[in-house]
Order: sequence, then structure tokens, then C-alpha cells
Amino acid sequence: MRATRSSPILSDLPDIAADVVARLRERSPRVHCLTNTVAQNFTANVLLAAGAVPSMTAAPDEIADFVARADALLINLGTLDRERREAAEIAAEEAVEEQRPWVLDPVFVDRSQARCDFAANLMARMPRLLRLNSAEFAALANAEAGEDALNRYALDRLCTVALTGATDAITDGARAVAIENGDPLMGRVTAIGCAGTALVAACLAVEADPWLATVAGLLVFAVAGECAAVRARGPGSFAVELLDALASLDRETLRGRARLR
Repeated sequence: MRATRSSPILSDLPDIAADVVARLRERSPRVHCLTNTVAQNFTANVLLAAGAVPSMTAAPDEIADFVARADALLINLGTLDRERREAAEIAAEEAVEEQRPWVLDPVFVDRSQARCDFAANLMARMPRLLRLNSAEFAALANAEAGEDALNRYALDRLCTVALTGATDAITDGARAVAIENGDPLMGRVTAIGCAGTALVAACLAVEADPWLATVAGLLVFAVAGECAAVRARGPGSFAVELLDALASLDRETLRGRARLR
């Protein structure tokens, strides 16, 4: 028996991801990305390859208008100067007021207490998804990134948490899955993680269930990375091949390659 959308079984998830991708390509959602300056160009290209429409302004005097006209928002703390701090606060508040799904990627909060405090304040605006690595989670949650801590944090904050690394773990406190896809070349190209989070934001624009949207986005990105690695000659060609793989990814490839537990 097939599971319901609220409680899918592992074998359903590749098809659910394919359905999310189909809606993304059909609807072309607008995603506003307040992201790392190093990541902007590649992030925009990833969104375009997947079928979404990016915007990137960080100007505090206009970011509210951009967020209001977007279908989803990404706030990435990789570059956190004074202007971007102000813009992030405005953008998160606007997303809440306009009921736009938004994602927080608290890059390097483990390296700066001021950055960690800022991320903790942004969490009060209730992002649909928190995407981070183990060190960042430990700093933000003041707890080691074990299964119980991830589930508890997700339940307390009423959000989905995606802990990314060699294996991606996604939980909303009630449902959990691990994605074992990907390729080592994904760690040798700058902005890969930032762009992957932007892709999840695009999925949130077309899928109302944040956990399913997150699983779909991260699975699609990881499988596309595997496909790109087959054709790549190294990190430089891998970045180009990843864009092509995202643009052409299909249901059969997701079914055949997905490694979930």
C-alpha cells in the first residue's frame, strides 16, 4: 500500500521528488536569495537550470519589495556585513508578513559568536527550513548534532532541519530520512552548498510540506551531482555538468539512483 503524503515510505520519495521538480519547471517560481557574494552567480545559474527565477538584491531599501514579489526566500549568512544584516532582518520580517516560505542557512555561525547570536534572532521569525552542518548546529543549538537533538530542535522550532554532509539528514521531529547520494567533487567547487539550499527554497515555493520539499530538493541536487561527476574531468567541468544534469534530470534517474534510509 502506498503511504500518504504526510507519512511517505522511502520508496515513494523519488517519485515525490520528481513530482516537485515537474511543478518547479512548470510554475517557474521566483526565489529571492540574500546569499554569500561568492555564491551569487552559481546560485542563480542553479536556480535557472532547475526552472526557477532568481533575484539577488541585498539593498535594505528595496529588499522588502523583492521578497513580497517572490515565491520563496533564502537567507544565507556567508557574507554578513552591516548592509546584509539589515537586509536579512527586513527580508525575514517581510516573508512572515507575506506568508512566504523562507530558508535560513547560518553559514559559519560556529566561527563567530556575533553571527551565531544574529542567526538565533532570525530563528524567531520561524523559517520553514534550517539547513546547516554539524558544527553550525552545535553552535546554534548548543547541542551535539545527534538524532535526538535534531528532532528536538525541529519540534521546538516548528521547522524542518537539514543537516548536510557526506550524508544529508532531514527531520521535522516526526519524520526523518537520510540521503546518501552525492559525489566528492561537490566539495571541491565553491558555492555548491549555498546553491543547493537555494534549490530547496525553490521547492518550498511549489510544495507546501516543508519536509517533503527539503527531501526533494536535496535528493535532486545530490543525484544531479552524481550524474555530473560521471561526465566531469575535474572541479571546473563538474560545475558546468551539474547545471546540465539539473536541467535534464528525470524520474527514471531519480528512481534508479536514490539511496535513502
